[in-house]
Amino acid sequence: MKKLSQKIIKLLKRKRLKLSVVESCTGGMLSSAITSVSGSSKVFTMGLVTYSNQSKNRLLKVPKQIIKKHGAVSIQCCFSMVNNLSKINKSNVTVSITGIAGPSGGTKQKPVGLVYVGIKRGNKVKIKRFLFKNKGRSSVQRATVKKALELILDVLK
Repeated sequence: MKKLSQKIIKLLKRKRLKLSVVESCTGGMLSSAITSVSGSSKVFTMGLVTYSNQSKNRLLKVPKQIIKKHGAVSIQCCFSMVNNLSKINKSNVTVSITGIAGPSGGTKQKPVGLVYVGIKRGNKVKIKRFLFKNKGRSSVQRATVKKALELILDVLK
C-alpha cells in the first residue's frame, strides 16, 4: 500500500491538487496510509473519522433521513459524506468510506464486508460498492484502504 500512497502523493503534487478523506469503518487507516508518505502535508488537507451516525450528521451534515431510511452503510450516505466533505474543505479530490468491518453488525441485506467508497473530483462523484470476504475486521479494513487508494489513483490519472 505504501507504493500506492507514494504514487498518489507524487501525482497530487504534480497536478497541484489537494486531497481530503472522511472514514467510518476504516477508522483513519486511509489517512494513515497517505500521511505515512513524506511530503504528504503538501497535498493532504484533512482526514476525518465520522464513526457514529451522530458525527456523520453533525460534522458532515448527512441528513438524518438518509441514515434513517437507507442506513449509514449505503450509497446515499456515502454520496452525502463525500459531497459534504468537499463543501467544508477546499480539496480538489475527496474520498468517503462507510461499511461494516465486523466481526458483528452484519445482516442478510448488509453483510459484514459490505463497504462503499465514494470519490469526488471536481463535480464528478463515483461511488463503488465492495463486498469483501469476512476474514476478520482488520482484513476488511485493509482491503477497503487498498481499494480506496486504487480508486484515488484512477481518478488522478
